[in-house]
Amino acid sequence: MNPNFKKYLLTISEASECNEIEVIQSLWSGYGKISRIELLEPLIKTVVVKHISLNQYSEHPRGWNTDISHARKVKSYEVETHWYKYWADRCTAASKIPQFLGSFSEGGDQWIVLEDLDTKFPSRKGQLDLSEVKVCLRWLAHFHSKFLHSQPKGLWKVGTYWHLETRPDEWNQIEHIKLKAAAHQIDEKLNNCKYQTSVHGDAKVANFCFSDDGKEVAAVDFQYVGGGCGIKDVAYFLGSCMSGGECEKYENELLDYYFKELKKSLESSDVDLIELEQEWRYLYPFACTDFMRFLLGWMPSHQKINDYNMKMIDEVLGSL
Repeated sequence: MNPNFKKYLLTISEASECNEIEVIQSLWSGYGKISRIELLEPLIKTVVVKHISLNQYSEHPRGWNTDISHARKVKSYEVETHWYKYWADRCTAASKIPQFLGSFSEGGDQWIVLEDLDTKFPSRKGQLDLSEVKVCLRWLAHFHSKFLHSQPKGLWKVGTYWHLETRPDEWNQIEHIKLKAAAHQIDEKLNNCKYQTSVHGDAKVANFCFSDDGKEVAAVDFQYVGGGCGIKDVAYFLGSCMSGGECEKYENELLDYYFKELKKSLESSDVDLIELEQEWRYLYPFACTDFMRFLLGWMPSHQKINDYNMKMIDEVLGSL
């Protein structure tokens, strides 16, 4: 452990000693790691530390080792630190995230110190049943409600890791000629919608931590949080935890549930809830298609490119 960071951690935690007891995961493309740190005689027993080493960027599993890719990653960690420092306290128990405890930087390294969610949200899931899908949709609804009409200062102007402006290399690789030609028009439609919020930007099932009973969740990983239409998170999340057939079967039920929770969380506001729902429902196929644009350039053999999403693409292209 870096001695200067260790000194910082002991100071903010008021612990007498600290030890790394577990590497939870390595960061994408070899940019560092997330560890669980045990604290001795502290106010809290364990913390989670995200250690980013910005000089390490040679291990991309798909070979996208470009200057654009590196610059995007560097900014993503700057955004995440800013998010935890200046935005995260707006979240409530209904949109639970780890408490920010501090950050430290030295040269090309930086550390983010966070609450260890395992004490209350110890379960990680790869597959979800319908009730668990709804628990995550409830989290998204309450999250989006907290940031409606907020200007994403210090965050990505347009959130999501697949945003077109940040993915020119992948766009160049798209072989679907009609989608490639329409990509900017789809992007503009999403970016120019009336009801903007902050999106999580990577709301896949792996970034949700469940309580033991599966009835509550917290979310992690805010590298791509920024402005945008909330339905982009919903479209991406559903695709992350359900097959194309399941998405088609449960689409209406799950969108109904999301908007019910969104309205509930906004009921005391002066937002036109009917107009908001109409706009975001209309944009759902565009959000699905926007993510497919990224996948078709990044990894055209990906399992998420299924009949359900190809129908969405056809529907959207036919409407333009």
